[in-house]
Amino acid sequence: MALFVDKARITVKAGNGGNGCVSFHREKFVQNGGPDGGDGGRGGDVVLLADESMHTLMDFRNRRKFVAPAGEDGSSRFRCGKSGEALVIKVPPGTIVRDVQTGRVLADMHVPGERRVLLSGGRGGWGNTHFATPTRQAPNFAKPGEKREMREMELELKSLADVGLVGYPNVGKSTILSVVTSARPKIANYHFTTLAPNLGIVRQYGQDYVIADIPGLVEGAHAGVGLGHAFLRHVERTRLLVHVLDIAGSEGRDPIEDFERINEELCQYGRLAERRQIVAANKTDLPGAQENLERLRAHLAGRDIEIFPVSAATRAGFEPLLRAISRILPTLPAPEPMEDAPAEPDPLPEGDAFTVSVQNGIYYVAGPGAQRLVDSVNFGDEESLNWFHRTLRRLGVIDRLREAGAQEGDTVVLGDMEFDFVE
Repeated sequence: MALFVDKARITVKAGNGGNGCVSFHREKFVQNGGPDGGDGGRGGDVVLLADESMHTLMDFRNRRKFVAPAGEDGSSRFRCGKSGEALVIKVPPGTIVRDVQTGRVLADMHVPGERRVLLSGGRGGWGNTHFATPTRQAPNFAKPGEKREMREMELELKSLADVGLVGYPNVGKSTILSVVTSARPKIANYHFTTLAPNLGIVRQYGQDYVIADIPGLVEGAHAGVGLGHAFLRHVERTRLLVHVLDIAGSEGRDPIEDFERINEELCQYGRLAERRQIVAANKTDLPGAQENLERLRAHLAGRDIEIFPVSAATRAGFEPLLRAISRILPTLPAPEPMEDAPAEPDPLPEGDAFTVSVQNGIYYVAGPGAQRLVDSVNFGDEESLNWFHRTLRRLGVIDRLREAGAQEGDTVVLGDMEFDFVE
């Protein structure tokens, strides 16, 4: 039996953009040809795909690093580099993706077949063709492609099911699932046989819906006791809860106390207690079942909770239960997806993105586009240096340095480059 994995951590990186090319037209009998450097290609995006054939995050135990292809560099004769292909990562429907560093939800893949751009590839750099002007006809510099950083992501799977079977261990949830669906879960007469959600599809009364056998809950599950959080997360997506009780008390527990304790756990874990709920009173074929059933009906009198006596062992009583589920489900709203953040934006070097700090008389300029700006400059070319200075002024960096107290000749550090401040 394949191991069920519902949490995984991976590292992901979108493709870097290709570098722009510095090139000049070379041809026989043509002197001083103009610039013809092409642009770099765009880096590949990282795309998520909710694949219906996947039901676990097991695949991510063996592969944890995903890197999209980089864009190719530009070349001469105005030839642009080829863009990197998108890297598609397949995940089971119901997977939530969080950024480990910030804790933000980046994607909630709750719709089967949905595609979502998780990280955007870097833009390709401009070739020197773009920097030609009437006064600068032979620009000896180009822009590098945008770089992308490795990001750590956490994947969390929450089962997508319309109906969730909840209750204490060994009350018969797996047996009920096997009776009403074609699912064949592992069943035995000991606690915690089910260590992962089992899913089955019911096709009756013109409806199809998914039922999940949620592993048995115990007291303190909301606080992580036992496998509490690992179990409860799979109930969050369900629209209707079927509370399965051992109505005969064959495990030596009182079914009414079981009902209240499980609901207390649901109440403590988010808003699960607000979900519509019905009761499947199982094991009615055993002694003591009828007496406890009457006690349960008296206990729940006045509460909008329907009770359906069933026996999974004899397959009795399931017709009214399934008919009720088919009647109730269309009246319930679909679960709301988690609010997620947009795909990683392109880090463009704007004025307010730069900060200036002073340490030991040295002025440090930092910002998401700092190193990219430095990489764009050919410091052995006067025209390129002039373009660099004009760009710093346009982005407001010169003004920020002046406000911080920089004087002519003071040392400024930008990216990995150190130079003297010039007004």
